[in-house]
Amino acid sequence: MKNPLIFILLAAGACSWAGCKTAKVNAGKQSPETSIVFEPVAGSYASMRIPALVLTKQGSLLAFCEGRIGTASDWAEMDMLMRRSTDGGKTWEPMVVIAARQGPMPTSNATPIVDADGTIHLLYQRGYANAYYTQSKDDGKTWSEPVDITYAFEAFKPEYNWQVLAPGPGHSIQLKNGRLLVAVWICDPAKLLPHKSHYPSRIATIYSDDTGKTWKRGAILPDGVIKNPSETMAVQLEDGRVMLNIRHSGDSHRRGVSYSPDGISQWTDPVLDTALYEPVCMASIIRFNDKGKPGLLFTNPDTRNAPKPPRKNLMAKLSYDEGKTWSVQKVIDTSFAGYSDIAVAKDGTVYCLYETNTVSTGFNYSLVLKRFTIDWIKKK
Repeated sequence: MKNPLIFILLAAGACSWAGCKTAKVNAGKQSPETSIVFEPVAGSYASMRIPALVLTKQGSLLAFCEGRIGTASDWAEMDMLMRRSTDGGKTWEPMVVIAARQGPMPTSNATPIVDADGTIHLLYQRGYANAYYTQSKDDGKTWSEPVDITYAFEAFKPEYNWQVLAPGPGHSIQLKNGRLLVAVWICDPAKLLPHKSHYPSRIATIYSDDTGKTWKRGAILPDGVIKNPSETMAVQLEDGRVMLNIRHSGDSHRRGVSYSPDGISQWTDPVLDTALYEPVCMASIIRFNDKGKPGLLFTNPDTRNAPKPPRKNLMAKLSYDEGKTWSVQKVIDTSFAGYSDIAVAKDGTVYCLYETNTVSTGFNYSLVLKRFTIDWIKKK
């Protein structure tokens, strides 16, 4: 049975491109356009964090985030929020609460997947202890009753006795064979108070071969040069293999990568991608088609030249050889920028939803959408 969504009324209703503090960044047809999608709400949400973004089969943008109450802490009380745009981000419908707060614990890590049949699947967690699944059959307008799928994570415990779990965050994928695949991280905390720490940690995948009805565990990735891996994103390569792009806290400050023939087994030992800087922050990666030429698009804050890497200088990088090299790069935003998620339309339009400061400082983020093109990234 469908749950009615809880609407948070905005003073002006749906936000227009102009009403969302939109501004052209530069002149020219391919110049990025910017709009604020989520912003802290006085007396309610201190911080809008952890973006997830998908482009549906009907061409709608669904933007998800965590409305963190009172503080920007990962352990704050939260509502999981969504906004929907049916015109490429020019206007946005009012915010809705997808998963309402349930006491003093986080409700977070939105991980949406767009199915080939148009269904939008969504995973998230509560209290870093339970994972949930819901779906929308009507382009994100309504969502099914959430189902507890923690059993898929419990299957890891004989091998790794986790006490913290999380999917994603950010968009995940459906493989060519129809499998729904979600990168996850699990942790057996070194510290329990005042909150459980997020390390030491391991990463794996969970998957569904029956369109979300049931979920199973995949293999845990081997240990190696990657220290405390966590937020990870999957992409399927042209040859059918799955590549994971891995956040970790190793001293190398370079992203980790690992490969599997099917996304659930035989993971290679993680190695470092020396071209992708790692400021210890979530990143996004996605496939695109550039006028018949397949490619990968990657975004994260690249501050390799800073003495103490902050989260700023959000960059887009392109690979035309399945991630072996990253031959094209461009700065999206030179200011403070944290997590990001991306979607790409068939015409080469790129939508990038990311954390930055508009009305506050530090981790009291807003979420901003930049709209540009693959051609803009390539333009010198």
